[in-house]
Amino acid sequence: MLGSAVTQTFQSAGYDVCAVDHDALDITDSAAVEELTRRVRPDLIVNCAAFNDVDAAEDDPTIALRVNAMAMIGLARAARHAGSVLVHYSSDFVFDGTASRPYVESDPPNPQSVYASSKLLGEYLTAEAPKHYLLRVESLFGPAGSGRTARRGSLGTIVDRLRRGESVPVFVDRTVSPSFTLDIADATRRLVESGAEPGLYHCVNDGAATWLDIADEAARLIRVDLRARPITLDTVSMKARRPRFCAMSPARLASLGIVMPHWRDALGRYLARYAS
Repeated sequence: MLGSAVTQTFQSAGYDVCAVDHDALDITDSAAVEELTRRVRPDLIVNCAAFNDVDAAEDDPTIALRVNAMAMIGLARAARHAGSVLVHYSSDFVFDGTASRPYVESDPPNPQSVYASSKLLGEYLTAEAPKHYLLRVESLFGPAGSGRTARRGSLGTIVDRLRRGESVPVFVDRTVSPSFTLDIADATRRLVESGAEPGLYHCVNDGAATWLDIADEAARLIRVDLRARPITLDTVSMKARRPRFCAMSPARLASLGIVMPHWRDALGRYLARYAS
């Protein structure tokens, strides 16, 4: 979802985009990354790849660490050699979820799962690129993209169930900042173009909500009744721990003039344009 949005956004802004998926480039192959970067000589490298099957990472830590962390060594080295700006996306899961207000960039991370640890290690390794932007995102929704890697995300699944009149299982004790991939892509472009200080930024739509709140708003917008089946983290068996409260604040972006729309506004635009 995010890769498709980034490609669309930068192409629409007039950039010459060389978009490669997993079939074209395995980012864990540092030699292949170096060769492609040497051939293309990009001004900007945007890495949207991730191993984000949170529970599967508990069973196979190696693949999560290779994709989410160790691949950043090769990408950072390639960016350094090419003089490229490197953008990498991380996750709200680096926090333990015990906060009572949206996390800011200065809050200390405390990962609670293999996936979360792999994303945090990837953050540290991204910083090896002299010119880098590390953007934490979460709870993505947006156009699904195409091909075998097309993804709907949790919200897409919720909307499908709403339209079919089915019961919708939703967490009532997980608070997130749901984020529209096209808003993230636009903020990424504006941040890079601004020449702002490299480093860490929370790139999410403004506001916080439980998944029940999100499902309720989606049902209202598409004018259907919500048949919610409330669930909690304690009642669902999952291998990896999820943070209960992981909303993040985009205030640092706002201080640069990059104001992220509220999640309700973003959800309305998504449903009006893509979720028919």
